[in-house]
Amino acid sequence: MITSFTKPLIGLFLFVGISVAQGQTGRFQQAVQYKMDVNMDVQTNQFTGEQELTYTNNSTDTLTRVFYHLYFNAFQPGSMMDVRSRTIADPDRRVAARISKLKPNEIGYLHTKSLTMNGNPVRFREVETILEVDLTEPILPNSSVTFQMEFEGQVPVQVRRSGRDSDEGVRYSMAQWYPKMANYDEQGWHANPYIGREFYGIWGDFDVKITIDKSYVLGGTGYLQNPNEIGHGYQDEGVKVPTTAGKTLTWHFKAPRVHDFMWGADPKYKHNKVLMANGITVHHFYIPGPKTTENWEKLKEYTPKAIDYLSKNFGQYPYKQFSVVQGGDGGMEYAMSTLITGQRPLGSLVGVMVHELAHSWFHGVLATNESLYPWMDEGFTSYASSLAMASIFQESSEPLRGSYSGYYRLAKSGVEEPMSTHADHYHTNSAYSAAAYSKGAVFLAQLGYVIGDNVRDRAMLRYFDTWKFRHPNVNDLIRIMEKESGMELDWYKEYFVNSTKTIDYGIKGVKANGNNTEISLERIGLMPMPVDLVITYKDGTSESIYLPLVIMRGEKAVEEGMPNRIHTEAWPWTNLTKTLVLTKNLSTIKSVEIDPSKRMADLQPENNKVEF
Repeated sequence: MITSFTKPLIGLFLFVGISVAQGQTGRFQQAVQYKMDVNMDVQTNQFTGEQELTYTNNSTDTLTRVFYHLYFNAFQPGSMMDVRSRTIADPDRRVAARISKLKPNEIGYLHTKSLTMNGNPVRFREVETILEVDLTEPILPNSSVTFQMEFEGQVPVQVRRSGRDSDEGVRYSMAQWYPKMANYDEQGWHANPYIGREFYGIWGDFDVKITIDKSYVLGGTGYLQNPNEIGHGYQDEGVKVPTTAGKTLTWHFKAPRVHDFMWGADPKYKHNKVLMANGITVHHFYIPGPKTTENWEKLKEYTPKAIDYLSKNFGQYPYKQFSVVQGGDGGMEYAMSTLITGQRPLGSLVGVMVHELAHSWFHGVLATNESLYPWMDEGFTSYASSLAMASIFQESSEPLRGSYSGYYRLAKSGVEEPMSTHADHYHTNSAYSAAAYSKGAVFLAQLGYVIGDNVRDRAMLRYFDTWKFRHPNVNDLIRIMEKESGMELDWYKEYFVNSTKTIDYGIKGVKANGNNTEISLERIGLMPMPVDLVITYKDGTSESIYLPLVIMRGEKAVEEGMPNRIHTEAWPWTNLTKTLVLTKNLSTIKSVEIDPSKRMADLQPENNKVEF
């Protein structure tokens, strides 16, 4: 490994959003350019800032209002996040009633002091975590305007994701810290109050200056523009950092084509850099100590390995930097970076890092609206990170079995809700988590059973290349899978995403019929699926019968490692039973089994196999 630092040779480019309709009516993307100058007072934990936001309306709509997120206002007694956390049946233990007990100097807030558009004042009002802005002049289609804002904030005591003075002693986890323009897409505005769940942002360029006590080390989103003034391990090799007069330093970051900006800060951070062979620089920031140093030093080996694996299997990571920063209250993904708690055993530390890194593909680059489709972010990330961990640690066990188990518990719990439910509106945290993480991962794993693992894997790369930086939805994903497989898959989405119907197939009976064998199958569950049926003979050989659904309008190819396919026969979803006649004597058969690969999420697998 090369640990010397090479300054990224990447220019900050103007990211002007353009229509990405390409034949899909109504699809567009807005675009933003942020310039922010922020001053942080580490004694009061308060900050002031100036923000210049150039906003481009690439829609065909005329906008008379805009909305900003003011996330820090959630960390106040009586907020929607506080009430939700105290009244939900199964509160997040990291929050629970903690917000309700915050003192005035412990709460978070983010207030707008002034706001203009193109130099003219506009009317605005804070409604908790949303700033509602009534424009005096509309924003016309295909036009850009510039907002100028003065704002002030107070960093809350660490409660959820962002804040100060965490349990591990990290001073600042600065996530969701600035006034952030809400997204407007083909469904309109997404100005959802913040209650602690997911986010949805607009891609653009960030130019951020942060002035803070000069003893602090900063890391997070963006390429540092003045490393030789800052030092702290950022400077070019051999450069001596000049002594800075005064008590503060100004850190200048630029981040192109991202939809968020996070930074962590602590005077005790140790900063490590690893330059990968492909030019990507990996930064690690942690507070040294008996619970951190040994494992964080080892982490320098694993982060590059994970970037390589995920780039090969899910699409090339498009930035020249990734930062792993100790902070937060668990693990959370951000643009070009992550905040994770650091006092973990090595396996846990690597596992959380890999999961949050994998978000860079689904949250960062594809950036599906994770509030509306959380399973397309959390579930796909869980799927990818499970495979990456198995590869990194060279484990041969079933890496996705935990996701299947989590889904089975959900499906049998009686609290499951459809995955089409908005993240904020799940009735329980447990139903949300299991649907978003476990069932979302099973969606992809099981899709390999439907269309073939190799076809699904090719389609995932095609999905990334087709929809990167374009906010895809579930229909966009399904269409890619259909194009790659040649099958119709709308039924799979409608059953597995839009409903809570479950899968249960069984072998109803196997009996002799002269010199032949008659096999009767039944669909017990409400969700239809294609069936791989494997017959194993007493001489050790095996054969398979493939039963695709009629509504698939196609069939998957024989998969590597599967027995020779001797028969294919479509099964109409309306028919609850299917009888097959095998031209083999029953006495030669050892077993008959539905889906020995166990990729089909069958809730009652005990009726899937008959042995003789």
